[in-house]
This record gives sequence, structure tokens and C-alpha cells, in this order.
Amino acid sequence: MARQPGRHQYLRPLAAGLALSAFYVSVVSLPLEASVELGLSPSQTSTWILIAWGFPSLIMLVFVAIYRIPLAITGNVFILIFVLLLGGELSWSQLVGATMAAGAVVLLLGVTGLTDRLARLLPPPIVHGILAGAVLGLVADAFTALGTSTVLVGSTLIAYLISRALWGDRFPALLTALIVGTVLAIATSSTGPAPDPVWPMISLTLPQFDLRAIAAVTPVLVVLITLQANAPSVVLLRSQGYEPPERAISLVSGVGTIIGSFFGPMGVSLSLPSTALIAGPESGNREIRHWAGYIGAIAGIVVGLAGGFAADLIEFIPGALLDAIVGLAVLGILAQSLKEITKGPFLIGPLVAFVVSVSRIELLGLGRFFWALVFGLGVSLLLERSAWRSTDVSE
Repeated sequence: MARQPGRHQYLRPLAAGLALSAFYVSVVSLPLEASVELGLSPSQTSTWILIAWGFPSLIMLVFVAIYRIPLAITGNVFILIFVLLLGGELSWSQLVGATMAAGAVVLLLGVTGLTDRLARLLPPPIVHGILAGAVLGLVADAFTALGTSTVLVGSTLIAYLISRALWGDRFPALLTALIVGTVLAIATSSTGPAPDPVWPMISLTLPQFDLRAIAAVTPVLVVLITLQANAPSVVLLRSQGYEPPERAISLVSGVGTIIGSFFGPMGVSLSLPSTALIAGPESGNREIRHWAGYIGAIAGIVVGLAGGFAADLIEFIPGALLDAIVGLAVLGILAQSLKEITKGPFLIGPLVAFVVSVSRIELLGLGRFFWALVFGLGVSLLLERSAWRSTDVSE
């Protein structure tokens, strides 16, 4: 007779869930830095963190319990990156309005079943080109900070590299870097006043539906939620023998993004890196991998509830250390995006999208990410027409 799985087999999904939890903690640096750029109040910052982490994690907990599948439903990190990059160009209420409009489009696509058609219309390599250009400046800022705070930032970077060399993906190198950097900052008296643990303060933001902001931001966010997050994550889950509820995921992404955006710009979606972490073979037997989802979801809720505490970290963590952590957090995104835009079958269009997203172009009141999408698509349609017929989002 077949033996029942032993309790020790649950250690692997436990480890995967804890690794996902560590990643959640590490990337809190993104909204913290964005809040500085946008001039947000502590109430707005804590509300944003609560919604961006806690709200999607609550949805994740429900979905994992219903479907018994490791569905990594999270606040879309790429959207947080775009908010950080757009902080000086759009107001907080304009960002909320543009994100809410993106949620409405995602909901419409889910209801009508048009997600697959959008996937074919907007090739992922072009989206990766935009992403690569978007995060390039953040990675560069990490090394710029090395010139101003050599010991602090240098030690943080070294800790990250050593952790990657010793443990690879078994333990988040970003968490190691954050711990080392924070301890060193405290030891050298580089920190500000210590934050007081408080409950997050709820602050509602009324959206401003500015047409220029919607044209510049909404299409990119729709692509990030559908093509960058949901579609490839569903493909990955299927490759592991799961049957994810694709229509339900699209609907909750749209509705969740609309509701959550009343409290700050965010997106509800699957996360490809998180899905790979908790749904892959390293998370144990396929039948019990969803336990990693439970742990990750609970951790996300806890991080969200600590939003009030996290908001005060802006004054506690040195700016140079924050720049370094953010740069390291998106380093893998830059590497993966550069790989995607050069592997074909598209090449010129994604490279044009990359260059335009790095530039400071602004035409007709529209920003660089809108024009990166327009120019990237236009060049590919003109020069790479044969590639469209061979592109499949599931590849």
C-alpha cells in the first residue's frame, strides 16, 4: 500500500512560503521611496501599503482555500515600480484614476474573454522593453548611492552577492542585504529616529480621471496585469499539472484593482516570480504545494497591517540604503527583461520601446511609457510583421 505523505514533506512548502514572505518584506522599499517622491502623508503611505499587500493577500487566501492551488495573487510589484518612476510627472489622484481605469479594462477583458486577443495584439517582448527601460534608472541609482555612502551601500551590495553565491534561490539574497544594511546603518548611527509601531491609518483618495494620465499609464498597466503577470503565471501553473481558474483570476484582478485603487494606485494579479516560487517542484509534492500559498497569503496580510509602522521607516532608513535595496529588488527584473527583448522573434520593436522608455520624451502632454508602447508597436508592425504570426503568449 502507498504510504501517506510524512509530516516532514510539509517542510518544503513551508520553506517556499517563508521565502515568499521574505520577498514581501524586502519590496516594501518600493512604496516607501515612492511616497517620498510623491510627498505623501504617513496616513496615505500606510494605507497604500495596507491595500497593496493585505488586500491581494486576503484574496489569495480565499482562492487557495477554494481551489487548493498555489495561486500567488499579489499586489503587482511592476505597478509599484511605475508609480515610483512616475511620481514626479503625475499627481497622486491622477495615478489613482489611471490605475482604476486599468482595472476597469482588465475587468472588461475578463468578462468578454478578450485577454488572449490582447496578448496577441501586444507582444510581451515590447512590454519587457518598456520594463527594462523603466527599471534601468533604479538599478543605476543603487550604484550612484555607492559613491555617496560607500561603506553602507558597498556592504549591502557585498552581502547580496555573497548570499546569492552561497544559497542561490534557497534564501532571498535581498533579505540578507536588507538585514546587513539596516544593522550597519544602526551601528554607524546613520539612521533617523526609530519608528513607533502603530496600526495603519486609512486614507481614501478620490480619483482624478485625467485623459493624458490615462493615455500614458493605463495601457501599460493593463499589459502588466494581463501579459506580464496573469497570462504567463497561468501557463506556468498548467505546466505543473494544475488547472487554474483563468476567468475567475481575470475578474478578480479587474474588480480588485478598481476597489483597491480607491486607497492608492495598485494592481491585483498573479505574480510570475511568486508563482514559480510556490508552485514549482522545490515546493514539494504537487498535492501539498498550496500550503505555501497559505503561508505567503498570511504573511502578506501581516505586512499590510504593519503599514503604519512601515510608513515611519522613511525617516529611519537612510536614503542611500533605500536606493540600494530598491535597485537590487529590480535587478532580476532588468536581467529577465533584457533577455526577453533580445531572444526574438521581435527585436527592433522591443529595443525601440526600451530606448524610448529610458528617454525623457514628452509629446502632446503624454509621457515616455505611452510613447514607448506606441513606437515599439509601430516599429514592429512596420519591420517585424512576420514575427506577429509566430508569437504566442504561452511560449
